[in-house]
Amino acid sequence: MGHPPHLRSTTVRGRTRGLAQGIRAHYGGSLAHLVLVLCSFALTCYAGLRLLRGDTLGIAIWFVGAALLHDLVLLPLYTVTDRLSQRLFRDRRGKKPRSRDTAGGSHPVTGRVNYLRVPAFLALLLLLVWYPLVLGRVPGFTAYTGLPADVFWGRWLLITAALFAASAACLLVTRWRARPRRDRAGR
Repeated sequence: MGHPPHLRSTTVRGRTRGLAQGIRAHYGGSLAHLVLVLCSFALTCYAGLRLLRGDTLGIAIWFVGAALLHDLVLLPLYTVTDRLSQRLFRDRRGKKPRSRDTAGGSHPVTGRVNYLRVPAFLALLLLLVWYPLVLGRVPGFTAYTGLPADVFWGRWLLITAALFAASAACLLVTRWRARPRRDRAGR
Protein backbone atom coordinates (compact mmCIF):
# COMPACT_ATOMS: atom_id res chain seq x y z
CA MET A 1 0.00 0.00 0.00
CA GLY A 2 1.29 3.50 -0.70
CA HIS A 3 4.19 4.37 -2.90
CA PRO A 4 6.45 1.83 -4.64
CA PRO A 5 9.50 0.73 -2.61
CA HIS A 6 11.95 2.84 -4.61
CA LEU A 7 10.03 5.97 -3.61
CA ARG A 8 9.89 5.05 0.09
CA SER A 9 13.57 5.48 0.83
CA THR A 10 14.69 8.24 3.19
CA THR A 11 17.45 9.49 0.90
CA VAL A 12 17.35 11.07 -2.49
CA ARG A 13 20.60 10.62 -4.43
CA GLY A 14 22.59 10.35 -1.22
CA ARG A 15 21.00 13.38 0.51
CA THR A 16 18.62 13.10 3.45
CA ARG A 17 15.05 14.13 2.68
CA GLY A 18 13.27 16.82 4.63
CA LEU A 19 10.51 16.11 7.12
CA ALA A 20 7.70 16.79 4.64
CA GLN A 21 9.16 14.51 1.97
CA GLY A 22 9.80 11.77 4.53
CA ILE A 23 6.20 11.98 5.75
CA ARG A 24 4.91 11.93 2.18
CA ALA A 25 7.05 8.87 1.41
CA HIS A 26 5.87 6.92 4.46
CA TYR A 27 2.34 8.26 4.94
CA GLY A 28 1.40 8.68 1.29
CA GLY A 29 -0.11 12.13 1.71
CA SER A 30 1.06 15.62 2.51
CA LEU A 31 1.98 16.87 5.96
CA ALA A 32 -1.10 19.13 5.95
CA HIS A 33 -3.35 16.12 5.24
CA LEU A 34 -1.84 14.18 8.14
CA VAL A 35 -2.27 17.13 10.52
CA LEU A 36 -5.91 17.61 9.45
CA VAL A 37 -6.71 13.91 9.89
CA LEU A 38 -5.13 13.87 13.35
CA CYS A 39 -7.03 17.06 14.32
CA SER A 40 -10.31 15.54 13.16
CA PHE A 41 -9.63 12.42 15.23
CA ALA A 42 -8.83 14.57 18.27
CA LEU A 43 -12.04 16.60 17.80
CA THR A 44 -14.10 13.42 17.41
CA CYS A 45 -12.61 11.95 20.59
CA TYR A 46 -13.26 15.18 22.48
CA ALA A 47 -16.88 15.35 21.28
CA GLY A 48 -17.40 11.68 22.13
CA LEU A 49 -16.06 12.11 25.64
CA ARG A 50 -18.20 15.20 26.21
CA LEU A 51 -21.25 13.43 24.86
CA LEU A 52 -20.78 10.38 27.06
CA ARG A 53 -20.60 12.45 30.26
CA GLY A 54 -24.37 12.78 30.26
CA ASP A 55 -26.74 9.85 29.79
CA THR A 56 -24.23 7.21 28.70
CA LEU A 57 -26.73 4.35 28.48
CA GLY A 58 -29.24 6.43 26.53
CA ILE A 59 -26.59 7.55 24.06
CA ALA A 60 -25.33 3.99 23.60
CA ILE A 61 -28.88 2.75 22.99
CA TRP A 62 -29.49 5.60 20.52
CA PHE A 63 -26.23 4.83 18.69
CA VAL A 64 -26.95 1.09 18.40
CA GLY A 65 -30.55 1.83 17.37
CA ALA A 66 -29.39 4.28 14.70
CA ALA A 67 -26.89 1.75 13.33
CA LEU A 68 -29.54 -0.98 13.21
CA LEU A 69 -32.10 1.35 11.59
CA HIS A 70 -29.55 2.34 8.97
CA ASP A 71 -28.32 -1.17 8.22
CA LEU A 72 -31.64 -3.02 8.32
CA VAL A 73 -34.06 -0.42 6.93
CA LEU A 74 -32.43 2.57 5.26
CA LEU A 75 -29.59 0.82 3.41
CA PRO A 76 -31.89 -1.66 1.63
CA LEU A 77 -34.37 1.15 0.94
CA TYR A 78 -31.92 3.48 -0.73
CA THR A 79 -30.16 0.62 -2.51
CA VAL A 80 -33.44 -0.41 -4.15
CA THR A 81 -34.20 3.23 -4.94
CA ASP A 82 -30.76 3.65 -6.52
CA ARG A 83 -31.20 0.52 -8.63
CA LEU A 84 -34.55 1.81 -9.87
CA SER A 85 -33.05 5.19 -10.75
CA GLN A 86 -30.24 3.43 -12.65
CA ARG A 87 -32.88 1.60 -14.72
CA LEU A 88 -34.29 4.98 -15.74
CA PHE A 89 -30.98 5.76 -17.45
CA ARG A 90 -30.75 2.59 -19.49
CA ASP A 91 -31.41 3.00 -23.17
CA ARG A 92 -34.53 1.65 -24.86
CA ARG A 93 -32.92 -1.66 -25.85
CA GLY A 94 -32.24 -2.47 -22.19
CA LYS A 95 -28.49 -1.88 -22.42
CA LYS A 96 -26.59 0.58 -20.30
CA PRO A 97 -25.40 3.61 -22.25
CA ARG A 98 -21.72 3.41 -23.20
CA SER A 99 -19.10 6.08 -22.79
CA ARG A 100 -17.71 7.80 -25.87
CA ASP A 101 -14.48 8.54 -24.01
CA THR A 102 -13.27 4.94 -23.74
CA ALA A 103 -11.85 2.90 -26.58
CA GLY A 104 -14.70 0.89 -28.00
CA GLY A 105 -17.12 2.19 -25.37
CA SER A 106 -16.42 -0.67 -23.01
CA HIS A 107 -17.30 1.03 -19.70
CA PRO A 108 -20.89 1.88 -18.77
CA VAL A 109 -21.74 5.48 -17.98
CA THR A 110 -23.04 5.80 -14.44
CA GLY A 111 -22.53 9.52 -14.02
CA ARG A 112 -25.99 10.54 -15.14
CA VAL A 113 -27.65 8.84 -12.18
CA ASN A 114 -25.64 11.17 -9.93
CA TYR A 115 -27.83 14.03 -11.13
CA LEU A 116 -30.59 12.32 -9.13
CA ARG A 117 -28.43 11.08 -6.26
CA VAL A 118 -26.90 14.41 -5.25
CA PRO A 119 -30.07 16.53 -4.91
CA ALA A 120 -31.93 13.64 -3.27
CA PHE A 121 -29.10 13.19 -0.78
CA LEU A 122 -28.96 16.91 0.02
CA ALA A 123 -32.74 17.19 0.39
CA LEU A 124 -32.92 14.16 2.67
CA LEU A 125 -29.97 15.43 4.68
CA LEU A 126 -31.75 18.74 5.20
CA LEU A 127 -34.89 16.87 6.22
CA LEU A 128 -32.93 14.70 8.62
CA VAL A 129 -31.27 17.68 10.29
CA TRP A 130 -34.33 19.92 10.41
CA TYR A 131 -37.16 17.35 10.61
CA PRO A 132 -38.59 18.63 13.90
CA LEU A 133 -39.14 22.04 12.33
CA VAL A 134 -40.11 20.77 8.88
CA LEU A 135 -42.69 18.36 10.28
CA GLY A 136 -43.90 20.78 12.96
CA ARG A 137 -42.81 18.56 15.87
CA VAL A 138 -41.34 21.38 17.98
CA PRO A 139 -43.94 23.47 19.82
CA GLY A 140 -43.01 27.02 20.74
CA PHE A 141 -40.07 27.32 18.36
CA THR A 142 -41.53 30.51 16.92
CA ALA A 143 -39.97 32.51 19.75
CA TYR A 144 -36.49 31.32 18.74
CA THR A 145 -36.80 31.63 14.97
CA GLY A 146 -39.19 34.53 14.68
CA LEU A 147 -41.08 32.55 12.03
CA PRO A 148 -44.44 30.82 12.22
CA ALA A 149 -44.22 27.04 12.59
CA ASP A 150 -45.99 26.27 9.30
CA VAL A 151 -43.42 27.86 6.93
CA PHE A 152 -40.68 25.23 7.22
CA TRP A 153 -42.44 22.49 5.24
CA GLY A 154 -43.02 24.78 2.26
CA ARG A 155 -39.48 26.13 2.39
CA TRP A 156 -38.01 22.64 2.51
CA LEU A 157 -40.09 21.72 -0.55
CA LEU A 158 -38.87 24.84 -2.36
CA ILE A 159 -35.24 24.07 -1.51
CA THR A 160 -35.74 20.48 -2.70
CA ALA A 161 -37.31 21.68 -5.96
CA ALA A 162 -34.46 24.16 -6.46
CA LEU A 163 -31.87 21.41 -5.89
CA PHE A 164 -33.51 19.13 -8.47
CA ALA A 165 -33.95 22.03 -10.92
CA ALA A 166 -30.27 22.99 -10.62
CA SER A 167 -29.29 19.36 -11.08
CA ALA A 168 -31.50 19.07 -14.17
CA ALA A 169 -29.93 22.24 -15.59
CA CYS A 170 -26.45 20.81 -14.99
CA LEU A 171 -27.49 17.57 -16.72
CA LEU A 172 -28.83 19.47 -19.73
CA VAL A 173 -25.64 21.51 -20.03
CA THR A 174 -23.51 18.38 -19.73
CA ARG A 175 -25.52 16.55 -22.39
CA TRP A 176 -25.48 19.59 -24.67
CA ARG A 177 -21.70 19.90 -24.35
CA ALA A 178 -21.25 16.15 -25.03
CA ARG A 179 -22.98 16.38 -28.41
CA PRO A 180 -20.81 16.65 -31.52
CA ARG A 181 -20.21 20.22 -32.69
CA ARG A 182 -22.18 19.94 -35.92
CA ASP A 183 -25.31 18.83 -34.01
CA ARG A 184 -25.03 21.94 -31.83
CA ALA A 185 -24.70 24.20 -34.87
CA GLY A 186 -27.91 22.77 -36.33
CA ARG A 187 -26.33 21.35 -39.50
